[in-house]
Amino acid sequence: MTSTPASAKTAEQPAGASDGPPACRHAGSHTTHPGAASPVQAGAEPRTGRRSPWLAWGLAAVAVLLLVASAVLSLTTGTGRGFSGDAVIWAFALVFAVVGAMIASRHPDNAIGWLFLGAAVAVGVGSLAGSYASYWIETGDGSEVLGRTAAWYAEISWIPWILVPPTFLLLLFPDGRLLSRRWRPVAWSAALGITLEFVVDGLAPGPIADYPQLSNPYAVESPLLEPLTGLALLLIVVGLVGSSVSLIQRFRRAQGQQRQQIKWLAFAGAVAALTVPIVGFVAYDTLGESTADIVIMLSVMGLPVATGIAILKYRLYDIDVVINKSLVLVVLAAFITAVYAAIVVGLGRLLPIGDNNLGLAIAATALVAVAFEPVRVRVQHWANRLVYGTRATPYEVLAAMTSRIGESADPDAVLTEAARLLAEGTGASQAVVWIVQEGHLVPRGIAGEAPIYPEPVPLRDGGLPALPGTDLAEAVRHEGELVGALSLTKRPGEGVN
Repeated sequence: MTSTPASAKTAEQPAGASDGPPACRHAGSHTTHPGAASPVQAGAEPRTGRRSPWLAWGLAAVAVLLLVASAVLSLTTGTGRGFSGDAVIWAFALVFAVVGAMIASRHPDNAIGWLFLGAAVAVGVGSLAGSYASYWIETGDGSEVLGRTAAWYAEISWIPWILVPPTFLLLLFPDGRLLSRRWRPVAWSAALGITLEFVVDGLAPGPIADYPQLSNPYAVESPLLEPLTGLALLLIVVGLVGSSVSLIQRFRRAQGQQRQQIKWLAFAGAVAALTVPIVGFVAYDTLGESTADIVIMLSVMGLPVATGIAILKYRLYDIDVVINKSLVLVVLAAFITAVYAAIVVGLGRLLPIGDNNLGLAIAATALVAVAFEPVRVRVQHWANRLVYGTRATPYEVLAAMTSRIGESADPDAVLTEAARLLAEGTGASQAVVWIVQEGHLVPRGIAGEAPIYPEPVPLRDGGLPALPGTDLAEAVRHEGELVGALSLTKRPGEGVN
């Protein structure tokens, strides 16, 4: 009876990947298989015990209750900041709370989940403080000390939940640990900078920005505040830049599972980095305040959502396909817009045709219809190369295989190398080399992204049986007799040619 390697089970478990080299182990053995990713305690009992899910969801509930209390106080008294203010913050905090609870309850040793939960609670406290301050100012009811303190805290409450999550998310993603001890100074720089900014802002004299009728009740007159503000900014910048470099370094070292996880965060970050400045500075007036705030909110909320998908469910959604299709869609949309603008707007201004642009619009539509398919094919080819890399030609694959076979005397090493070259040359997510043994096709060489070892397949009538989970299988024969097979599994959305 042939045992199935544990990597087949491991690869199906969504979790953050460890910093160590990727490896899959046979149950009860020490054999490793290159290319498969090492999960972060996926499926294992959390060391923190059964209390972790309760604590995680309890913190999420606290955040939600704080937000509900803030919303009720704002809406019933009419002292809120409206949709563009409070509702955006509430939605942002809810996403942090839910994603954080899901991560922390399933992977309690991953600091990212608790980081998100802390941010959600911080938003809830700050939001409730702001609502109470507005209520006290409008009605005069309640404690003056509490009202002034609430206004003071609401003014500086943005610091922990705006600065902490992005900085430490980049530094700890995806397994909740630093890349190595050498990155501790970056973490300390970020933590000290954020703490110093919180303290300095809290002690700054003058009126409170959102409540100009109130002065800072805890102000301190000191010439040190200004240089300390500069120092805090410097430490925060060092932390942000260092965290970004850490993630880039982690991506360069990563293989298989962890590499795919980092792509999720990078994709969400790229969307937010493009959307926020374009909408905030270019299209804000065109879209209107409420619509622009919604677009910005959704783009930024993609970061915690992508983090949750990457850590919990990344295998359900192939990020390479998402990036590939997004690139194609954006480029084609830009092409259509450029053609229409060049013909209708450009030629419309050059030619003396007045305001009647119907003919130019028809010409632009016809040109787009004729050129669309050739452009789509070229753009798709470019996107494939950008996302999946440049693939070897068939001649290069055969030449490399011949060279490697001559260099190794180990049959298993040769078969594994053949599978690797086959996967690289075809861009397959998995390639398997099968050989015939005792009436079965048995997988002996496998390569790809977090490969899953298939079960042996029984032979029938000397023909090539169906190989489950493959997109293409070719028989290998010697003098008409079946001696093995090669199989490929392509990425979702990418066909075999």
